[in-house]
Amino acid sequence: MKDIATAVRPEEMHASVVADLLAGVRHVAVGMLSPVPGTGALLARELSAGRMRVSILGGREHNRWTNGGAELFDLAGRGGIDAFFLSGGQIDGQANINLVGTGKYPQSGVRWSGSFGSAYLYFVVPRVILFRWEHSRRTLVEQVDFISAPGRSEPGVHRPGGPVALLTTLCLFDYRREAGRFCLRSIHPGHTLEEVRDQTAFDFDAPDAPPTTPVPAAERLALLRGPVASQIADVYPAFARQVFGRGEPG
Repeated sequence: MKDIATAVRPEEMHASVVADLLAGVRHVAVGMLSPVPGTGALLARELSAGRMRVSILGGREHNRWTNGGAELFDLAGRGGIDAFFLSGGQIDGQANINLVGTGKYPQSGVRWSGSFGSAYLYFVVPRVILFRWEHSRRTLVEQVDFISAPGRSEPGVHRPGGPVALLTTLCLFDYRREAGRFCLRSIHPGHTLEEVRDQTAFDFDAPDAPPTTPVPAAERLALLRGPVASQIADVYPAFARQVFGRGEPG
């Protein structure tokens, strides 16, 4: 029998990890250009028997908002969103993210999309999951060139929100808010601790023998390749075609 780990696409495993990180969440919101987080959120909803609310900007079935970001920010500020996802061109070991560009601001050599509402959501959403699909020293840096959103705040600053984890193509980190640093939770199949250290510019804590990230079991794969794939195709048809073979052009 073919090993299930070789039959599971990385996107499916990452989505399964996201679903586990969302356990117990009442309402998760997903921003634009986040197909894997969106897939994981929809999987978490299936695993919760529909008790979890999922809102995906840009979608139809899972988007009750008519004014996009403005309604998202308002609801987040009132405590109505339990989890959100953020990424960045750079992420450092203190969980600071950079969405502006590289080099000394404002003469940045490379410019990105901009911070938008990342700093606000980072402060008010209790469970922010960071993700980066290029795990390298140029993306996971010792210190970001520009802080779009800080990973932690000084004592005495009211901050109900913040990062809880960082998911990459190599591994999963937990974020320890008190210590202000990441701790390696698991390494994805086919990768090693030495590889993670070599490709990460910031220092992090790690057990002597980190566990392997579990691949989704058959029941989860059935959900991912069935109802979840159909739903995510509503928002990301190209992604659904590539990963699940859904929504193929007629």
